[in-house]
Amino acid sequence: PDRHFEVDPARLIAAHKAARSGGPAIIGVWHSHPNGHCQPSSEDARAAAPDGMVWVIVANGAAGCWRAVEAGAVGGRFDPVVLAVS
Repeated sequence: PDRHFEVDPARLIAAHKAARSGGPAIIGVWHSHPNGHCQPSSEDARAAAPDGMVWVIVANGAAGCWRAVEAGAVGGRFDPVVLAVS
């Protein structure tokens, strides 16, 4: 898609069911901005629920990490978080 993404609802429901049954917890989502920056777009801010989920956004070889919150510092919906990979 050129302007937005959508998580497959069937896969999301299956992942939530698996998590409730002791499977891996869902902590967030990731997507890319192929021609943009690794920060949330206005479309991301409109689509995100203030549920504390982590959004990892990848663009141009970099990654940004954000938490979806009420009245966030970025776009009114996201606060930056540190992404540490070990």
